[in-house]
Amino acid sequence: MGVAAAPLQSSFLVIPGCTLTYACRTQTLSSHWRISIQGSLSPVRRATRNLLKNILYKMPSERPSVRGVSGVGRYAGAAPPTRVQVSINPNDGSKKEEVEEGGCRSWFRKMCPCCCEPQASNSYDITNKVEVVPFTPVADKDPPKFLPLTNGNEMEEVKLCVRAVDLLSSQSGQNRTEHHTDAYHGDELVLRRGQAFQIQLELSRPYNQDTDSMHLDLKTGPLPIVSKGTHIIVPLVDDLEDDRWEAKIVEQIGNTVKLSVNSTPKAVVGVYALSVTTCSAKGGDVTVHEAGKKVVMLFNPWCEDDSVFLDDDDERNEYVLNDTGRIYYGTEKQIGARTWNFGQFQEGILEACLFLLEKSEIAPAGRWDPINVVRVISAMINAQDDYGVLIGNWSGDYSDGTSPAAWSSSVDILKQYHEADGTPVAYGQCWVFSGVTNTVLRCLGIPARSVTNFQSAHDTDVSLTTDVYLDEEMEPINHLNKDSVWNFHVWNDCWMARPDLPPGHGGWQAVDSTPQETSQGTFRCGPASVNAIRAGQVFLKYDTPFVFAEVNSDKIYWQRNLDGTFAQIYSEKKAVGHFISTKAVGSDERADITKLYKHSEDSEEERISVETASRYGSKPDTYSVALAEDVKVEVTMDGEGPHMGADAHLSIKVKNLSSSPRSTALHSQASVMYYTGVLKGTVKKETLTIHLLADEEKTIDWVLPYQLYQDQLVDQAAMMLTLSGRVSETQQVLAHQTTFRLRTPDLEVKPVGDAQVGKEMSAKISFTNPLPRTLQGVVIRVEGLGLQKGHKVVVGDVGANSTVRVTEHFVPTQPGLKKLVVSLDCKQMSQVHGVADILVLEA
Repeated sequence: MGVAAAPLQSSFLVIPGCTLTYACRTQTLSSHWRISIQGSLSPVRRATRNLLKNILYKMPSERPSVRGVSGVGRYAGAAPPTRVQVSINPNDGSKKEEVEEGGCRSWFRKMCPCCCEPQASNSYDITNKVEVVPFTPVADKDPPKFLPLTNGNEMEEVKLCVRAVDLLSSQSGQNRTEHHTDAYHGDELVLRRGQAFQIQLELSRPYNQDTDSMHLDLKTGPLPIVSKGTHIIVPLVDDLEDDRWEAKIVEQIGNTVKLSVNSTPKAVVGVYALSVTTCSAKGGDVTVHEAGKKVVMLFNPWCEDDSVFLDDDDERNEYVLNDTGRIYYGTEKQIGARTWNFGQFQEGILEACLFLLEKSEIAPAGRWDPINVVRVISAMINAQDDYGVLIGNWSGDYSDGTSPAAWSSSVDILKQYHEADGTPVAYGQCWVFSGVTNTVLRCLGIPARSVTNFQSAHDTDVSLTTDVYLDEEMEPINHLNKDSVWNFHVWNDCWMARPDLPPGHGGWQAVDSTPQETSQGTFRCGPASVNAIRAGQVFLKYDTPFVFAEVNSDKIYWQRNLDGTFAQIYSEKKAVGHFISTKAVGSDERADITKLYKHSEDSEEERISVETASRYGSKPDTYSVALAEDVKVEVTMDGEGPHMGADAHLSIKVKNLSSSPRSTALHSQASVMYYTGVLKGTVKKETLTIHLLADEEKTIDWVLPYQLYQDQLVDQAAMMLTLSGRVSETQQVLAHQTTFRLRTPDLEVKPVGDAQVGKEMSAKISFTNPLPRTLQGVVIRVEGLGLQKGHKVVVGDVGANSTVRVTEHFVPTQPGLKKLVVSLDCKQMSQVHGVADILVLEA
């Protein structure tokens, strides 16, 4: 009967600073000793090692390797194996078989019988009776050499797996500090998307990049799906690239590996579970290790590619990191202020805000978009129809709850709501709704501020006017007078790009959590573009008509006629929207932001805005309709458009299509714009007086001098020209917007030499600074797949109108048509690039 295979068995003898290991496979009874010395080889440790060697060398030698019996084994010149008679007793007791036992095993059995107890088996027993046949050892002239273990069958390779994951999540650590999340309570890993972070892994053995593989998995929501962005597979790469989920080993010491992980600026916001998957290519075994802690991902106002990017450090400190603020109340003649504790970093608040997202209607896959998140938060702060945070109460009776005036902090409200598993808190009014909304938005990473509007209208019928109805005797008709004007009303502004709207409508967005009117069936309001509100573009989402009416509606008085119809008898144009206020950046002073919401009262722009908006309301004929619309306005540009470093020239064409003269005052405004559509600021304003004869067309050369925009440009060098006016003879409203870009020069890339695999060639790169000023810190990046690995060439400063020439040497590695791509970047100029097509021949 054959002997069944048995697992590897080991015994250990430990001496301080030294480990002696004995291993044996019971299938072949082959064995070996290994001496391991930890640390430096001190005299004491050296003596210990030599002593152990002397002991081991005097023991019977191990049998030769199964690969051959020619003396090639663990020890050179090994003696023949000891022959051991082993009695095998099967169930019937009828047979005996002989197996060989190594000399080391035999010697160890004598030295330590307790370690060599008989091995049990279901099919046979090994008796204690052992007959040893003496042997004559072969004497060596030189002491046998102690050889290291080989990768033979005697020892199994250690499988690669993760022992522990350290998320490096301490409050004062690098991750939390660099992500501006060190103020959040606790030691969870709180991150902002679109920014790299680091984690540390403790592995079972050193990671071998040639044979091992590893990736991370991040999952959020109840049903993580890769296609919906709720299951992220993060591969291990050699070089990190922006806008991708990737990981790179940045440090490896023994079994410890530190990874730098990139996230995308459109990552889903919420709580992620992290796991690490490892695989050894030789063994093929895959192991998955779940991290003990969760990862929290937030919006990132510091990341240029995040929709909530805010390009001002003082404003980020105020609208994201400041956990206290001021909320204004009272009347326009007696403005009061109260301090409010937003407390977005306090213990339990982040958990409460994330709980609010989980409880809302928004699916995890939709939480990457701040537009969706803000709209849902607007609904969830009030409890009117979805068991949100606060119950509104304007009755004056608060006996079964807390008076709205008693609150001075969002912290207690959110904690109470969370700890009660979503039971609404009693009670709130507009400033309380605003304070809690501000806390949630800042906590999630969306820049936000509380805004107070004095003499705030409440339009109930989407007429975009505040209507007052009188009977024949000039007495109010109470059942018709549903519109109202509040002494003050508080809502919020939040900052984000609006790619869902035409360019120019990003930036501040109004959002109102006070339950006043429903929007798409739910009590919520916004986000509504403040720029759209100012321009009267109430056809743009979300809920722009309602907010427009709050700040800029006219109060219209209607009198009932004898036949039951109503006639407009009076219009009060300055009744609403006064002293719109918020806390100033970096101080407790009040900042008046009325000009952001509306043009100056009585200005022609303000009247155009009101009349434009009213045409989209339920009473489009409230204001006089233009007798004709026979004047057209358009903007054109020559060739590729204006170039950076020079005056920008555009052509404004105004055409009279009628047979009568026309005249207008055309207001123009040029603004610097981010590519996301957010306006940075105005650089030029003027009014053009235009007189047209019948069927006449005029072209006005509009010029933006370089001096006006040279210090104002942002990435992409985008601009917006806005035109508005009114035709005097017909009251026709003229409005037009044009976006344009100040073009940057191209980099010139010229290949030099024959393009052949394995043969060095070069390319000459040249660039001329078009600006009458020095470009500082110029860096050129060069990359070509199959030509040259991506790298930077630091150029330094380039003087006004100076030319830079760089020669790039490289050796093509792949045949075919390749592209050498070159780009230039510096503080004063971006989007400068060039490319050369290179046909590479075979070697």
